Amino acid sequence: MSRLYQFGPYVLDAQRRALYCEKSLVPLTPKAFDVLLFLAQNPNRLITKDELLRAVWGDTFVEEANLTQYISHLRKALADNSENNRLIVTISRKGYQFTADVVLSEGADIPKRDEAQVLTSVVSTAGIAVEAKAGNQSSQTGTPAITELPSVQGAVQKPGNRWRKAGVLSAFGVVLVVSSYISWKRFRNVPPPRSGKIMLAVLPFQNLTGDPKEEYLADGLTEQMISQLGRLHPEQLGVIGRTSVMGYKHSDQRLDQIGRELSVQYVLENSLRGSGDHLRVTVQLLQVRDQTHLWAQDYDYRPRDILSLEDDVARAVAREIQIRLTPQQQADLTRVRPVNPQAFEAYMEGRFFFDRDNNGDLKRAVSDYEQAIKLDSSYALAWVGLSRAHFRQADNGFVTPKEGQRKAREAVERALALDPNLAEAHSQIGRIKMFVDWDWTGASASLQRALALDPGNSAVVGFASRQVACLGRFEEALELARRAVVLDPLNAVERGSLAQICFVMGRQEEAEMGFKKAFELNPDLPAYRSLLGFVYLAQGRAEDALAEIEREPFAVSRLQGYAVVYYALGRKKDSDTALSELIAKYQRNDAFQIAGVYAFRHEPDKAFEWLDLAYVQRDTGLAGTKVEPLLKNLHGDPRYIAFLKKLRLPL
Repeated sequence: MSRLYQFGPYVLDAQRRALYCEKSLVPLTPKAFDVLLFLAQNPNRLITKDELLRAVWGDTFVEEANLTQYISHLRKALADNSENNRLIVTISRKGYQFTADVVLSEGADIPKRDEAQVLTSVVSTAGIAVEAKAGNQSSQTGTPAITELPSVQGAVQKPGNRWRKAGVLSAFGVVLVVSSYISWKRFRNVPPPRSGKIMLAVLPFQNLTGDPKEEYLADGLTEQMISQLGRLHPEQLGVIGRTSVMGYKHSDQRLDQIGRELSVQYVLENSLRGSGDHLRVTVQLLQVRDQTHLWAQDYDYRPRDILSLEDDVARAVAREIQIRLTPQQQADLTRVRPVNPQAFEAYMEGRFFFDRDNNGDLKRAVSDYEQAIKLDSSYALAWVGLSRAHFRQADNGFVTPKEGQRKAREAVERALALDPNLAEAHSQIGRIKMFVDWDWTGASASLQRALALDPGNSAVVGFASRQVACLGRFEEALELARRAVVLDPLNAVERGSLAQICFVMGRQEEAEMGFKKAFELNPDLPAYRSLLGFVYLAQGRAEDALAEIEREPFAVSRLQGYAVVYYALGRKKDSDTALSELIAKYQRNDAFQIAGVYAFRHEPDKAFEWLDLAYVQRDTGLAGTKVEPLLKNLHGDPRYIAFLKKLRLPL
């Protein structure tokens, strides 16, 4: 009696090593059968790739790419084409789940087919050519280790294999090649979305080195890969931003779910192995629609050469999803950009602490960026990071505005001298021209240059939207903000920025929905709770506004919100108390917020007094003077027009 695993119309016969669909034989290669058997024996749970490799291949070393090929073959054999009813589900970067309800029984009633018939069926319809040999890859430093399938004859002449006649296999091999090519073409030529742009997500690199310190390297490679692919051909390819994909760093979400959440057609999975002077990176390109494995590659590098990985992968991705590169783009991908590996690691540590955005962490970020520059003074991106950290220290009140802004300017100017084509540097100098110099023409030129260099960079696009919004060019700002959200759909800040633009445009319902979406992504997003409160206030919902202000995590915004909403509720004494506390604690760096409260409370003399102080302090909030809703009561005052001219803002 044989052990039978039944699921849907299929029966898996463990003794005969055969798969049947309604008593018709479904052709499988031996290893594909072994993979399916293990899946059927372990239904409805996550089976990691390592677990599956050990179960099927034991201690023999096998590349993940081979396993992925067998999974692809099984999906085709099982007609597993429906995204909503998939039998073998990919759990991103982790492994697979066999979702069928499996019934185990014993029986001997399934007819055994003639061996010649089985041979014909296997060779003519199998989705992969042969059993992949373990350890069949060769690697050279800095070059791809290409996975090659062995010949048909070599594959079938293993001990115990029943198919030994080379002539028969040769004949059917022609059919197999044609079948495989047709399959490859069918799954390769994926129609682009309605927008005409293909969307790709680069999932965070898995650190499989065993060394937690390499997390910074893994994160750095993720960021660099996103950046390089985003510049590849932005008219044809959109690459999801870093903030959205980093949310999947430790997740076990299904590939199809990731595809829906990010609205992408392709996903790039990556892992990092090795240590010391040898690093191996595995990259796989998957199509989300049917979870088809399109391409996989292993790359071996020395640490100092690791950043050339992004160019190698970019060329391969362009080839696989059929992006036609210009000669200049092809030349850019062959340009050698060596970087000191210790400097790169220090830069990534700085990026990690910069993102945490408190005083101690910003100090650490400055120190890390300075260390990166000490190790490699020509590292332009590290100079940009240092500029951003100094600027944020000043903006958050951790250092004086004069000191922080001066250091920020010096650092970014050094970055531009080192690399005039670095989009991040042009965006940063645009930020300084806008918030510090009030040089709106210069800021626009810098941001346009950044957009031209890297139109797929969501951070650059998002900041450009805020810049044109401050000038009152709302429709242009709205378009850019929506582009930033498409490029980074799980970025709460970009969602909140889009909602803020809707707010200043008077589109209150859209603003409310946008802020709520941002809070779904990050409930503790600073400064935006008070803005949603102001939206409610504009809608005449003062009590709802107060409830939102109470949830504001950012102290400055919370106190400003209390002062405004209490006044709207007729609780002037409470408003006075909140305003007094705001002044006592934050007058050195937040004069603009104080001016907004006085303007809302119909106290124009006090409002202009604080606006003048904000001007002296070089308060970055002044960039929004023209569009700030709290200043609306000042618009009819001649002093307001004079102040706009002082800021060189267009009237």
